[in-house]
Amino acid sequence: MQIYMAPLEGITGSIFRNTYQEHFYPFDKLFTPFFGNTGFNTKEMRDIEAQNNRSVPLIPQILSNDADDFLIIAGKMSEYGYTSVNLNLGCPSGTVTGKGRGSGFLRDLDKLNRFLNRIYRESPLPISIKTRIGYDTDEHWPELLAIYNSYPVTELIVHPRLKTDMYKPPLRLSAFDYAYSNAKMPLVYNGDICTTDDYNRIINHYPNLKAVMIGRGILKNPGLIGEIHGLPPVEDAAILAWLEALKASNLAAYTETPTLFKLKEIWTYLKTHYPDSPKEIKQLFKARKMYEYDAALSSIFR
Repeated sequence: MQIYMAPLEGITGSIFRNTYQEHFYPFDKLFTPFFGNTGFNTKEMRDIEAQNNRSVPLIPQILSNDADDFLIIAGKMSEYGYTSVNLNLGCPSGTVTGKGRGSGFLRDLDKLNRFLNRIYRESPLPISIKTRIGYDTDEHWPELLAIYNSYPVTELIVHPRLKTDMYKPPLRLSAFDYAYSNAKMPLVYNGDICTTDDYNRIINHYPNLKAVMIGRGILKNPGLIGEIHGLPPVEDAAILAWLEALKASNLAAYTETPTLFKLKEIWTYLKTHYPDSPKEIKQLFKARKMYEYDAALSSIFR
């Protein structure tokens, strides 16, 4: 069974993807954080250019509720040499859903159906979908899945939560059961895989999945994919080498302040891997200069 890297806005850009793939057991497929504008800024251009993406295969993700905009972005991705795109119908962020995008699009299934009809007729590239099971109720999930089944969706990545659930437990696995029994396209599971036990529970219950998608789980334990494949837990030296590579690559692309921000954002998850270093991690988050971050990092990995 394949394992995909979930896109995390602000974290899993090209630098993160490349350094992760080079330092740990690699993912089988990776997805970019979403593209929502037809004009790409410098950061977005850097994220999709071929020379900045050694970690293939990479699938660009598009966030839109406007068919014209989606088709323009898909066309640009085709020009960049990509062979497929992914539609984001899962993001639960209020700034996204308030504009009727991401999982906010799931409030109006008629509009969504018209949108899908257009993009699947006119897109220059095949389209996969990443979705939640509804906005504030799962009673329309069978209807939503029937809509997806009526189009040539290359694969359906299902996060079995509502928009209003955000990331709170529990997962609504009965809804995923329904998808497992009724989806006509290859199915991918996404949601709360943070340990090998989590992974094994899912694949044992759903043995015919095409893949599982993991996001926050690898930030909490960068060696998780290797452990799933039977390797021992990664040593601290490997994690430190990865963090140093992340720092160096970010400093080559950005200034010190945004680099510190990106490293701290990773540590909001990675801190769970070091429960015995709360004081040192607190100092890391207080760092305003790179030398202060380096000192805190040395204390954690002493």
